[in-house]
Amino acid sequence: MTNAAKRAPGRDFAASLVDWHARHGRHDLPWQRRRTAYRVWVSEIMLQQTQVATVIPYYERFMQRFPDIASLAAAPLDEVLHLWSGLGYYARARNLHRAAVYVADRYGGRFPDGFDAVASLPGIGRSTAGAILALSSGARFPILDGNVRRVLSRHFGVEGSTSDRDILQKMWDLSDECTPTEHVDTYTQAVMDLGATVCVRRKPSCATCPVSVTCVARRDGRQHELPSPKPARKRALRQVFMLAAVREDGDVLLERRPERGVWGGLWCLPEFGSATEAADYAQHALQGAAARPVPLAPVEHAFTHFDLVITPLLAHCSGNALAPDPRQIQWYRAREPAKLGLPAPIRLLLEKLF
Repeated sequence: MTNAAKRAPGRDFAASLVDWHARHGRHDLPWQRRRTAYRVWVSEIMLQQTQVATVIPYYERFMQRFPDIASLAAAPLDEVLHLWSGLGYYARARNLHRAAVYVADRYGGRFPDGFDAVASLPGIGRSTAGAILALSSGARFPILDGNVRRVLSRHFGVEGSTSDRDILQKMWDLSDECTPTEHVDTYTQAVMDLGATVCVRRKPSCATCPVSVTCVARRDGRQHELPSPKPARKRALRQVFMLAAVREDGDVLLERRPERGVWGGLWCLPEFGSATEAADYAQHALQGAAARPVPLAPVEHAFTHFDLVITPLLAHCSGNALAPDPRQIQWYRAREPAKLGLPAPIRLLLEKLF
């Protein structure tokens, strides 16, 4: 770390951000109104790996249906996943529901105020727990989400990947040093806002940054080198076949996916590795199925690290489907859809079918 980074960073850095936030920060986000630990918690989970503009409509619909922990805990998981459909990273929704059930049972529906208790809930780690407590009650806990890592790494010239334990600890130490003892909620929001709106990944707006004068990356012209990039991954291509089995009454066969893996816990068209496997399933498991499923136009969907190409195969049938566990399949009435968690590409495919 450079000499500039060795200077005590906390007081001036925090004061500059708090002052900047009063004039330029975000003050009208839905979770900033009637701020409670529950409302902040839901927003922090939704904002993991998802931008604010995308989250806002999902958050507002979610809070309208689940205004408190009790209503979320009492709801079927399928309804929670239904409202989450299209937001992605569905493990977040499953963990949110699991945590709500746990809080309802263990704490009587009152969100815990102790750090260890919060951090131990499903889907909540050290940074998210700190953000929830800092934003909802002003408790002093450092945070280190993606935006904050970028701000601190550039400002203090920290090189190396946070996958290295020593680098990660250095970043946590810096975050702790910069977190003030007063106005913690404002500072926490400010440092996240700075990373989201000014110190962005590409083309940071250094001219409008309140701490640019002491920023190592700006001084050395290394804004695009810090934080140190992760080794590039080659994107993989995955091809699957999905059977769109349609009964005479128009219902479509869905099966629940395993909790682990892509679209975990959501309802989906039965998936196969080849068209032959799908045809064999239709012949042996579907009553009155047509001789061969008919291929439809492929559907493409991009995930974080790979691209998925789905080839839908349309199969008309007259009866029911055989399954090892009948609870894991159901016939979906697309014209009167139930509140189920459907992956966005599957929902769009069903809409096209009908």
